[in-house]
Amino acid sequence: MQFPEGITANPATGDVYVATFGPNPNKLLRYSRHGQLLGSRDFGTPMLGLGFGPSDSKVYVTNFNQSRIQRVAADLDGAVEDVATLPSIGAPANRVEVNPDGSSDTITFGSAGFPAPNAMVFDRSGNLYVSDSFQGAIYRIDNAQGCIVPCGVTTVLHHPLLATAGFPPFGANGLAFSRDELTLFVANTGDDRVLKVDLASSPVSISVFAESINGADGIVIDDRGMLWVAANQADQIVGLDDKGRVVAEIGNFEKVGADGAPVGLLFPASLVRVGREIYVTNLALALTPSAGDEPEEDVTRWTVSRIRLLPNR
Repeated sequence: MQFPEGITANPATGDVYVATFGPNPNKLLRYSRHGQLLGSRDFGTPMLGLGFGPSDSKVYVTNFNQSRIQRVAADLDGAVEDVATLPSIGAPANRVEVNPDGSSDTITFGSAGFPAPNAMVFDRSGNLYVSDSFQGAIYRIDNAQGCIVPCGVTTVLHHPLLATAGFPPFGANGLAFSRDELTLFVANTGDDRVLKVDLASSPVSISVFAESINGADGIVIDDRGMLWVAANQADQIVGLDDKGRVVAEIGNFEKVGADGAPVGLLFPASLVRVGREIYVTNLALALTPSAGDEPEEDVTRWTVSRIRLLPNR
């Protein structure tokens, strides 16, 4: 396994699925919840996000290069089916950011190269929501497990808050629903933010929920309503309360061990919750152009970490 990025799980068995985002052959891997490799499938394209169909028990994949959502059987055998192709809608409108001195800066987003599907999440009705990191958008595929393929894609929101001019250069990323599913939380990686999309409003509205989450990436919500966010540039997982305040910090990076694996978290990318455990992919991807200045360059053995949540009180 190299550069593990996307992750999902089968809630019935606890099997964990991991997608790699690196040089070919990109792989979709199936593990037991105890780390035993159960299966592997080669893909010809990098994958970012994964999801698990709650009623069809298939693994859903974001095909990054082809801007497609695909799926395959849980045992990773059989054909890979195209579910939908994301539309080309271009860059969002300009964004105005107000400075503390009262001045403002206008961010103009250039032409988006292509739709960049990243994270996915199913609602309880079986609709699949997908983030687009380059075009700054959230899409919905209605009845994704039962629609006639290719399924239709609805643009839920195309907004400048979902794009970024920051680093890493990915806007809309991780997705998680509030427990009542009236709110969709969205990580914006380059802006170090978690956003709050009000799905119940008309039109759908968006606001900033939390700031300064260094490289906000994958997100999940627990039974208490706490939002857990992978801060990929801080090498930790942070917990946010219902007001968006950081109330917990888990993990850090210590070193690259003698076996070539990171000790602790190193570029944690995606999260999945299985019961009272959170699994996180350690992408360990060097991003700066200068050689020798990032610990990720020393990694030769990539890992998935497991975090046990405390019992509810």
